[in-house]
Amino acid sequence: MYRTVKDFVNDWDHAANGTIAVLESLTDDKLDQAIVEGHSTLGWLGWHLATSPVFFSGLVGVEIDTPETQNATPEKASEIVEVYKKVTTAVKDQVEQTVTDKMLEEEVNAMGGTVARGALLRTLIDHQTHHRGQMTVLLRQAALRVPGVMGPTKEGR
Repeated sequence: MYRTVKDFVNDWDHAANGTIAVLESLTDDKLDQAIVEGHSTLGWLGWHLATSPVFFSGLVGVEIDTPETQNATPEKASEIVEVYKKVTTAVKDQVEQTVTDKMLEEEVNAMGGTVARGALLRTLIDHQTHHRGQMTVLLRQAALRVPGVMGPTKEGR
């Protein structure tokens, strides 16, 4: 759980940069890559990462104005990256402008109960890390570059 806005923003910047590296490895022709038929694809996961911060921010009480996140999953990888960058910048800016350290400890109704805002922001980053990990497996399966986000990858050695 975050107790200071500064701590969240520092982690958010680091996490967002890692996710951008993964998203920039996507290619249009591999957006439909899934581990097996019927499972989440690279395109769906990328778009989910681009749009889900709007949901989490709303739970925290931070409104993000990004109408393009209401669109269907794009067919171009570059559009996913572009929207992700816009959303992550908006999250950072709006949290810095509207949330105080004291507010992070306040409980809000979310996820079927009451949760501290600081815990929801931690869940946002954990959620992103989870799906980013799924994407790295699919990138390798699709013979795409796997960036070293949390350390070196086989390709980076």
